[in-house]
Amino acid sequence: MSEQHNLTHSLSEEELFTYRQHGYLIRECVFNVNELVDLTASVERAVALAHDQSASGQAYQLDGKRFVDIGNTTVQFEYGDKNETIRVIEPAHHLDAFLEALVEDVRIVDPVKSIIGVDQVSVWTNKLNLKRAGKGSGFGWHQDSPYWIHDSDHVNLLPNVYLAFDDASVENGCLRVIDKSHLRGCLPGTSDGSQLGGFFTDPSCFDEKDQVLMEAPAGSLVFFDPHSIHGSEPNLSGNPRRAMVMTYQPANFPMLKTGEVRNVG
Repeated sequence: MSEQHNLTHSLSEEELFTYRQHGYLIRECVFNVNELVDLTASVERAVALAHDQSASGQAYQLDGKRFVDIGNTTVQFEYGDKNETIRVIEPAHHLDAFLEALVEDVRIVDPVKSIIGVDQVSVWTNKLNLKRAGKGSGFGWHQDSPYWIHDSDHVNLLPNVYLAFDDASVENGCLRVIDKSHLRGCLPGTSDGSQLGGFFTDPSCFDEKDQVLMEAPAGSLVFFDPHSIHGSEPNLSGNPRRAMVMTYQPANFPMLKTGEVRNVG
């Protein structure tokens, strides 16, 4: 990836307008096939390592879903007590050298600097979303800001970058975003009495008909606002839908889970 460092990948004024108007932006095929071979291999190494480490981690249940904390990393498994398929790992960059390098890649960092309007940013968090073929569960409609508002006083400045390691389609449960939902700020959660219900957006606050499918080829980037309502359907296809979501903030602020400062760019 080193050959990219002499280039600028900042967003154009037109791209910034689209992002600010709609709460999302897609850049297709930013990473090439050879890079994706290395990156998907690194993802699988990270998953295998997290799976091994989870055996000695702190396990707990929330709404019947199994989580394991390994130090500052949280691993979430697919539903079912005996299900050993990992669904989410957060944060994940430290689990493999390629993922460590990925969070500093200028093709990701330069656009983020454009969005925030700064010359340098730092890592807030990142996570691997692993929708395995035929068994990857969906994600309910939610905003990221309600998760983070108690840990950050600049929640408006936490843009997300979704890197698709596989082709993302309707069939394999692509990311979906409610158009322009970010313009309303942090919205209330559901009150269904569940442990995690408050983190899912109250359905009376938006119309599902406003959803836009983030269908994109492998190697594409989706930038989306922390207030954008987003979710996905289960993966019922025969193809995986692996992705890494990286979230940034202005420089010199600590990461969400570790408290460490990781400046990039």
